Amino acid sequence: QRTNEPTNQRTNEPTNTTLTRSAPTYSRQTTPLVAGLAVGAAAWSSRFLYEAFHGWKSAGPKMRQFYKGGFLPEMTKREAAQILGVRESATEQKVREAHRKIMIANHPDAGGSSYVATKINAAKEMLLKRGRTGGGSVF
Repeated sequence: QRTNEPTNQRTNEPTNTTLTRSAPTYSRQTTPLVAGLAVGAAAWSSRFLYEAFHGWKSAGPKMRQFYKGGFLPEMTKREAAQILGVRESATEQKVREAHRKIMIANHPDAGGSSYVATKINAAKEMLLKRGRTGGGSVF
């Protein structure tokens, strides 16, 4: 006597279907949807990484921005520090090192401008005579 109830293969006894748990059934569209989202996320992140690498590669060395504009009529400590590329409170040794480097590059005997060399020398003198007031002739 056969019934339409499921039976156990070994014992040929009817099985209780209410106690057994079946695997969850998913729609046939779920797997392609998840795969599509994963591919999209991978494409987006690889595009981001490519652009970041390309920007880093083409950036080149970091360059200091130079002062735009001419010289002031009367040199100040701030302008002198900008000319030499040091702080206003730089030590005497740093001022002398910066002056030497800049003068090597801008010396009139090596093709540099005598006007620029004069300004560089004036900047060095301005920063080295901190404690003194005035300077020059008494008359």
